Order: sequence, then structure tokens, then C-alpha cells
Amino acid sequence: MARLPLPPARAVLVNELHASDDVVTVPPATRLVRIFTAHGNHPQQWNSFRYTGPLPHGRFDQQKPAKGGAPVTDPNNGVLYFGLSVRTSVAEVFQTTSTVDRKTRGPRLVVVRPTRTLRLLDLSGLWPTRVGASQEISSGPKKITQAWARAIRAAFGDLDGLWYRSSMDSGDPSLCLWDPPSGAALPLAPDVLLPLDHPGLDVPLGRVCQELNYTLL
Repeated sequence: MARLPLPPARAVLVNELHASDDVVTVPPATRLVRIFTAHGNHPQQWNSFRYTGPLPHGRFDQQKPAKGGAPVTDPNNGVLYFGLSVRTSVAEVFQTTSTVDRKTRGPRLVVVRPTRTLRLLDLSGLWPTRVGASQEISSGPKKITQAWARAIRAAFGDLDGLWYRSSMDSGDPSLCLWDPPSGAALPLAPDVLLPLDHPGLDVPLGRVCQELNYTLL
């Protein structure tokens, strides 16, 4: 069984960081993909960081929960998740039901390019192993991975977030961005912003759902 204990002391995390190997740089030309809901009880915008957490589905939500584990709202700890492809975003967002509902709560697809280079801790490499974890950090129990997120955030406040393997899309890259500092790296306008039921997405979404064995509504 792969190991995923609670994170060690801050000194261990810091001392085992090899900056040249363990920090991924994402250049401004990189297209980041996100699917979000524009309607419902908690409507979002394309560039909305979420400052309330940790939520049960948020693998690397870094907010410190209230007593009893309840989510809190912390304006100094925003989180936002991206993939590098539409398939990764679909696989992650709709993993609970394996059904891509293009209507309910007004889902949107957004593609953005950061305005500066992002610096992300690479959880897909050897750093997790050196600090006593494993690649289960990208797929293990979320209460534990959230504890790792808080420890990493406290140890490396200058980093923009995390680069990790999607547990739903064959280990392809996913990004978790934290604000600050990465909120200032989002552009004023996205490259693409479409409702998920836009006719132009019928074919690409159909292809993605076929590959994932998801149902497209």
C-alpha cells in the first residue's frame, strides 16, 4: 500500500526541496482549462478563487477548518483548480456521477493564459517520496491531502500552488492555484469562455466522454 501519513515538520519539507527539480514553472503561453458553474446556490465567475473551505471535494484546499472540521471563509487563502486539457477538467469535475450535465447550474468552460510564469511545487516527482509520502498524495483521502496542502502553503508561501497528477485522467497534469499570490497572475479576460451546452462543444465533449466512458447530457 502506498504511504500517505500526515505531513512532517516544516523543516523536513523545506530541507528536502530541490528547487531546480521540485518546482515546475508554467510559462504565460500555457493554456489552463477550468469548468465552473455560473448559477445555483454558489454561482462562480471564470476567475473566482474560492476562499471558503476546506470542502470535501477540494483535494488541496488549504484553508484551516473550524473546530469540528467545518469550512471557514479565509480571505487570505483562495484556491482554484485547473487542468491542461478539456478532458482532464471534465474527468475531474464530473467524476462523482460520470455524467456531464451541460444544463444544471449553468456550467461554463474557460481557457486562460497566466500573465506571468507560475511556480508550482511538483507533487508528481520525487519530493513527496523524500518527505515521507508517495504518489498517493494525488489520490488519497482528501482530509490528509488537505493537511499536506496547509503544511506546504505554510512552508512555501512564495509558490503559486501545486502541480499534481489527475487521479481521473491517467495521471495527466492538474494545477491547484492559491491566492495570494496567483490571483494577480490571471488575465483581465479569458481566451475562451463558453457555456458547456454551446453547439461548438458538442463534438469535442462527445469525444472526451467517449474516451472517459462518461454520459453526455
